Parts: sequence; C-alpha cells; structure tokens
Amino acid sequence: MFSYRRTPELPTREEALTGRAEPLFALPAVHTVLGNPLAGPYPAHLQVADFGLGCFWGAERKFWQTPGVWTTLAGYQGGFTENPTYEEVCSGGTGHTEVVRVVFDPSLVSYEALLKLFWESHDPTQGFRQGNDVGTQYRSAAYTHSAADQATAEASREAYQRVLTGSGYGKISTAVLPAAERPFWPAEAHHQQYLDTNPGGYCGIGGTGVSCPVGVARGDV
Repeated sequence: MFSYRRTPELPTREEALTGRAEPLFALPAVHTVLGNPLAGPYPAHLQVADFGLGCFWGAERKFWQTPGVWTTLAGYQGGFTENPTYEEVCSGGTGHTEVVRVVFDPSLVSYEALLKLFWESHDPTQGFRQGNDVGTQYRSAAYTHSAADQATAEASREAYQRVLTGSGYGKISTAVLPAAERPFWPAEAHHQQYLDTNPGGYCGIGGTGVSCPVGVARGDV
C-alpha cells in the first residue's frame, strides 16, 4: 500500500536487491475460499494466467469470485530479486509488481473472459500507480503462459485501447510479456486471500467504467 520512493523508478538488474535462494516463509496448503491447493503442480486440464492490476488484495478477490477459477495466489513478478519479501517489493528495489496467479478451467471460463475482468477492474493507463497507490509494484501487467495467450492478450490490449481512447483515456501502459522469463514468487501467507481473512481490509481496486470488448481479441489474432 505504499512505496518508499518519492518518484517511482524501476531498478536495473545490477541495482536490484540480491534476494535469497530459499523463501523466508511457508505457503499455506489450500485456498481459504476455494479449498484447492495453492501451489502446483496443478491438474493437467487447468491453465495458468498472471495479472498485475494494483494492490493484490482486492485483485485476488476479483478472480476467486469468478466461476471456473480453481485457485488464486497473491505474489510478485516481473522483477529481478529472488524470493522477495513484501517490504522489499514495496521499497521499489526488486523491480517486481504485485500480481495474482489465476489457475482456471478453460472449459468453464475462457482466457478472454479473464482478460476482460482484468482490464475492467483497474485503470491500465496510470503507469506506476493505481489510484492513490503509487509505486512500481502497482504497475499493470499480464504475464502469459503460451504463445496463443500472448497473442490474445496483445490483441485484447489493442481492442481495449481503442475503446479507452474513444472515452478520453490515454495510452495503456500495461506490459504483456511471457511468464517463462519472469518467475512468479508467492507472497507471504498473510497476503493470501487477504480479504477473506480480513473482510474489512483495504481494497484499492477500481476500473475506468469502460467495457472491454469480448471476442474481438481472438478474431484479431
């Protein structure tokens, strides 16, 4: 919910905090709402998507409330530091953004539907911030797990840009990049399903109110 840097700026690999070979904490075994395991390996019929859309507390709830989602995890991605802590990420010294890993059944919910929820749940034009939350850890990102998902996410970004532009918004700053080169590091246990265990907790999630087209992405690829 905060950044120690007055002017958010991503570190280079050389500037980033060193990190560690092993995490400093254990991940809970199961999701407090969905009841399924948090960590993989996951059943073979499931797929994975990673989304950064501001503070991961409210973002995670958006996805676990979606039918067809099997489990969700709050975590860190897109930076350089191995096994980072929340305080390190919030310092701006790791290069990570807060993300939600979404494990879903594609026979029940499509990747396109998850992208629509992603775009509509935040303002992807704000750069290193979401609302009053300022810092590189709040930047918008979609990390993909296949070439097909990469193409679909890029096309959906273009489609949403068109409707945002028509509504007076600026350029989307969302990074759409392969997850294979950007490891996902789970967040600490108390961040997992935070708004389930803390129902009155902070949620900074808020969209633009502009609807994202569905079905356009696949047709444009």
